[in-house]
Amino acid sequence: MFDPTDLYRLSEDVPELTDPVLLYHFDGFVDAGGAGRLALGHLLAELEHRVIATFDVDRLLDYRSRRPIMTFDTDRWTGVEVPEIALRLAHDSTGAPFLLLTGPEPDREWELFAAALGELATRLGVGRLVTAHGIPMAVPHTRPLGVTAHASRPELITGRTSAFGKVQVPGSVAALIEFRLGEAGHDALGYAVHVPHYLAQAEYPTAALTALEEVTRGTGLVFPLEGLRASAEQTTSEIAEQIEASEELSTAIAGLEQQYDAFAAGAARENLIAEPAEMPTGDELAAQFEAFLAEREERRND
Repeated sequence: MFDPTDLYRLSEDVPELTDPVLLYHFDGFVDAGGAGRLALGHLLAELEHRVIATFDVDRLLDYRSRRPIMTFDTDRWTGVEVPEIALRLAHDSTGAPFLLLTGPEPDREWELFAAALGELATRLGVGRLVTAHGIPMAVPHTRPLGVTAHASRPELITGRTSAFGKVQVPGSVAALIEFRLGEAGHDALGYAVHVPHYLAQAEYPTAALTALEEVTRGTGLVFPLEGLRASAEQTTSEIAEQIEASEELSTAIAGLEQQYDAFAAGAARENLIAEPAEMPTGDELAAQFEAFLAEREERRND
């Protein structure tokens, strides 16, 4: 049996921490609108932080499935972008310390990785592990984004309702961490932000903003959100311009709004996870938004 502690290296100068929150997100699993990636990326950009532990990516990643970028200059190799799964120590807007774990989702040794994180969480006295990501839903962007909360103990999300019953879905390392560490007695919870299905492939800052607001409600951590809120407002404004210029889009969004409002009022029998036949599909709406998003990116680059 392999020793889970062999899978990571912890710095020697880690300060004493009291029940810190550990936020984590891994690139590679479903993350509609880039909700989790943008949320933690925003924190890394806004807050001072330092790496206190790294994981052995040679054991965890399959380089042939996602090859690292290397630089060739004239007649020799001059660099390589080595992927990293790293745990960082940061402080929120009030000075409270917390931990951030980011990187690509491991391709193998999931159970050992979860066990290693459990060992690390115990070693650092972590009080709560929290993750967030986006899932595509048949909802309009003109309404508040819903959130499905889940946790290792029901008490952690008391008062929440869910749009789901009992379902079976492809697993992820993030979900396995919550499950296994919950079995081991750790408190772990997550937030799945409901992202409009026609924006699932785009970067949607509103989803990241919603995710961080949920983390604040669930942990008490306070984050600087002004920049992210400004990005969300700009994106919403640009989407509104695109919709106003298209009668077909305007009609489709109005239909989603009616469906959403009926569901919220308890009058609809449809589950928002599934798309009714009379509504445009996610692909149909997304196809029209792709051109708009591409044009927006070109304008930004110019």
